[in-house]
Amino acid sequence: MYKSYSMELAGRTLTVDIDRVAKQANGAAFMHYGDTVVLSTATASEKPREGIDFFPLSVEYEEKMYAVGKIPGGFNKREGKASEHAILTSRVIDRPMRPLFPKDYRNDVTLNNMVMSVDPQCNPEVVAMLGSSIATCISDIPFDGPCAATQVGMIDGELIINPTLEQNSRSDLKLTVASTREKVIMIEAGANEVPEAKMIEAIFEADKVNKEIIAFIDKIVADCGKAKHSYESCAVPEELFAAMKEIVTPEEMEVAVFSDDKQTREENIRQVTAKLEGAFADNEEWLAVLGEAVYQYQKKTVRKMILKDHKRPDGRAITQIRPLAAETDIVPRVHGSAMFTRGQTQICTITTLAPLSEGQRLDGLDEFETGKRYMHHYNFPSYSVGETKPSRGPGRREIGHGALAEKALVPVLPSEEEFPYAIRTVSETFESNGSTSQASICASTMSLMAAGVPIKKPVAGISCGLVTGETDDDYIVLTDIQGLEDFFGDMDFKVAGTHDGITAIQMDIKIHGLTRPIIEEAITKTKQAREYILTEVMEKCIAGPREHVNEYAPKIVQIKIDPEKIGDVVGQRGKTINAIIDETGVKIDITDDGAVSICGTEQKMMDKAIHYIQTIVTDYKEGQIFTGKVVSIKEFGAFIEFAPGKEGMVHISKIAKERINRVEDVLTLGDEVKVICMGKDKMGRMSFSIKDVPADAK
Repeated sequence: MYKSYSMELAGRTLTVDIDRVAKQANGAAFMHYGDTVVLSTATASEKPREGIDFFPLSVEYEEKMYAVGKIPGGFNKREGKASEHAILTSRVIDRPMRPLFPKDYRNDVTLNNMVMSVDPQCNPEVVAMLGSSIATCISDIPFDGPCAATQVGMIDGELIINPTLEQNSRSDLKLTVASTREKVIMIEAGANEVPEAKMIEAIFEADKVNKEIIAFIDKIVADCGKAKHSYESCAVPEELFAAMKEIVTPEEMEVAVFSDDKQTREENIRQVTAKLEGAFADNEEWLAVLGEAVYQYQKKTVRKMILKDHKRPDGRAITQIRPLAAETDIVPRVHGSAMFTRGQTQICTITTLAPLSEGQRLDGLDEFETGKRYMHHYNFPSYSVGETKPSRGPGRREIGHGALAEKALVPVLPSEEEFPYAIRTVSETFESNGSTSQASICASTMSLMAAGVPIKKPVAGISCGLVTGETDDDYIVLTDIQGLEDFFGDMDFKVAGTHDGITAIQMDIKIHGLTRPIIEEAITKTKQAREYILTEVMEKCIAGPREHVNEYAPKIVQIKIDPEKIGDVVGQRGKTINAIIDETGVKIDITDDGAVSICGTEQKMMDKAIHYIQTIVTDYKEGQIFTGKVVSIKEFGAFIEFAPGKEGMVHISKIAKERINRVEDVLTLGDEVKVICMGKDKMGRMSFSIKDVPADAK
């Protein structure tokens, strides 16, 4: 027999089955929310992994296409590597879970979430997040949970808890908040310029719901939870720290880390490490953990300097932003380019424009998200941090950073009707010392404007850090954290937005949550920094979008036709439209609602294609004048092609004012002639006259 637990959540029933399936996992929860079903499992290895200095946690979110009644596309007809959406969801689940595992735990842990059924009313992402928390809490894996997650949408200014997939598709806010019993532990948001005050309200509305869910999880754990297993700690011995301080004093360590140049600091630490290795040459046990011990020593030094002395490693004030620089058009012949530099972080973004048909098709579990016309890709090569390693394509981090920048910029893009282009921006990391994702947002904004994309407003991004003391009131929030402050600090709070509101948030923390005052202060400080970056740097570099797209970019014109006429433009088996494309060299895209996009590099040819299409869809009336080409000559007359695939006939009696015996006496194949429409003949064909064309006809 299995146990089943239920609660009402946002008007729908959440049911958790324990011991029903997957009993060999350390912990398993069979989750039901409406008709959405997710199996969440937690497993851990018996022993720690050798030779690693981090906690090896893997989080998987598996999208099964049978969940929405589809057979996977492609040759193999089975699920392959995880989609970008699945990777991003895995990251969102990982971020609140990871800080709650013991810091000295080195056993491999895998959290697997398999989506087996999708109800459009109940988003599977929320179910997977809750399932991971429950599966881990009831297992014997050491974990300081539970945590709970809630999504918030906003339509017409009204907040919606756990919106449906349909509501999500038209929401001005897509917010996910995870909480522990007391604090907020993770925030992820995309928004249409939501004001700071409204965002804070939404965050704590979600936190309130999370508290109710945690009370529900507590009941399950009390009833089904296993005792946590013991493990081999990897903590550095206290005697080693004491010995290190004898050889390298805290004052010496401060000097070593106190530098605004990353390479100088790293060289100082190398020298410190070499000195300690020499001193402990006879102690193999200490040498084995010396790298971790030096890291911890640095961490304690930096945190003490910031928290107690209000000194940052590079000498900046607490709210001071690193030196900024911005420039556009640094790469010739591309459609748009810009570079943004913040201290030792430098990003160059390239914009490429293309017809809408080159947008990305999405084949996932969300029926409301089938494609996108804006794609942001982020690359992080090893040379950007002075390292060497082979490139293996984008990892989860790169995909996550690209998605964050994309989320930040989508709200300010023009509509397809205003700007009928597919848009791709690629952020190349030239140099990295913290907050590259936010620098990529700044660079991308300027690159889009340089390419002539009429974005509504510029967007800037900035990151805040945090160092906490012994109590909730003992903390300091840092503006614009560099790499060292990110590594040794407690938080990376990224916020992007315009002058008027927030467009994206991503919060990563290493502690067990944040209080409301910390969150409010971080949002306030990022707002101040964002305003400064926009006003003093970006807008001084490029004040607004250029009036026209770059000379190397394709030109696109969009016209509307009657949807019932689409078949006439396409022609039988595409004959008509292909003839237009072959003659003019343009690309033509037609949507079901009659929107026609003509893309080309020569305006003359684009105008010609537009003329042909407009000619084809015109309801022909007597008296209309066309220019056409003689394509066929018969005894009784000639056929004139007035648009690709569209012909009319001129009877021999209508060719010349005087009587002629043979059509060939006046017309030759390929001749261009002006004709006037005489209506339709008995056979339903367009009937033309050459002789009746007015002398002043253009």
